Amino acid sequence: MNKSFRFLSLLAILTITILFYNAIDKNTTDPQTSTDKTYRIKALKLPTNLNLAGERVPLENPNIKERMDRELLVNTYWQSNGLLLIKRANKYFPILEPLLKKYGLPDDFKFLALAESAFIDETSSAGAAGMWHFMKATGKEYGLEINSNVDERYNIEKSTKVAAEYLKKSKERFGSWTLAAAAYNAGNYGVSRRLKTQQVNSYYDALLSNETERYVFRIIALKEVISNPKKYGFVFDEDDLYTLPKTRTIKVDTAIANIASFAKTFGLTYKELKLHNSWLRENKLNNKSRKLYEIKIPIK
Repeated sequence: MNKSFRFLSLLAILTITILFYNAIDKNTTDPQTSTDKTYRIKALKLPTNLNLAGERVPLENPNIKERMDRELLVNTYWQSNGLLLIKRANKYFPILEPLLKKYGLPDDFKFLALAESAFIDETSSAGAAGMWHFMKATGKEYGLEINSNVDERYNIEKSTKVAAEYLKKSKERFGSWTLAAAAYNAGNYGVSRRLKTQQVNSYYDALLSNETERYVFRIIALKEVISNPKKYGFVFDEDDLYTLPKTRTIKVDTAIANIASFAKTFGLTYKELKLHNSWLRENKLNNKSRKLYEIKIPIK
């Protein structure tokens, strides 16, 4: 009796085990539930004409190819961030493009601004601010007003002019837009010192800090993905993209005691006015020097 009971118990356990493993096997091979049938992560074929401001990426170099591939993969498969950047680019590129042309900077540098700030109004941990992510010292050196009341790093027109001046000086120094972009990240002195020490004159031949090693490749990857979004799997309608409301400009050469009250005279809230004039950092404009400021008023 006991032997029969033990035999039946073992038989039952064996049967359950077989059924369990069959269920697992069926689940993993079922074409309706198998991951390989429902989700594909594809390797990317690098375009042969990748460049920054017409300066070609030497993809025949295995190290360069690997580094470029890394940034293209990251910016393709970080889908939520990629789609947000595409949407914001549609909002701010129409402002940047004519400014870059006006100040003699290649159009590709709008992607540098995007790489720097992602077009969001946040200050970096190092203290860089505005669309072009200037440090205070650099901004002041190039004539931007930066204090607790006014911070012109957040003024798109003025900060773009400064960025163009900085990058063009770097281009004159290094003879390369690619190195100018690298110097925007690491500083002119830092890049110059590395080139001299290593006896090279190309970004792609230099060993730089990890951040600067990735920097130019990220700009080029953003250029490629945002210029060809559907090629990289981004699907959207035109009305999914962000746009900037039209504005008119008023000129002010006096102090404003209360910006919230000032906004109300134009039928705006304080928030609405600040969204278009983030260089105004307080609820007042001191303007003791009677400087002429331009304030954007959204057209409703």
